[in-house]
Amino acid sequence: MLSILLSTVPATVEWNTNVAIVMIACNLFAIVVGRFAIRNPGQGPDLPFSKPALWNNFGVPELLATTSLGHVLGAGLILGLANAGVL
Repeated sequence: MLSILLSTVPATVEWNTNVAIVMIACNLFAIVVGRFAIRNPGQGPDLPFSKPALWNNFGVPELLATTSLGHVLGAGLILGLANAGVL
């Protein structure tokens, strides 16, 4: 039974520059959306580096939340594009 399950696992795309670009783009998209969509920003610790005035009240919790969403979006997009044969 185990050999049947292992043989049905689809092959995933190898890491390459295109995969990295898709993941970076998804993370940047999630950060920009999260910057304007988070209702109560700045509730936790601030980031340990200086940032522009536009990014005030964007701290560690916001960064972790948005990059987590970006990785979920990126993984789905990479798997979808690989399945479609684009990557």
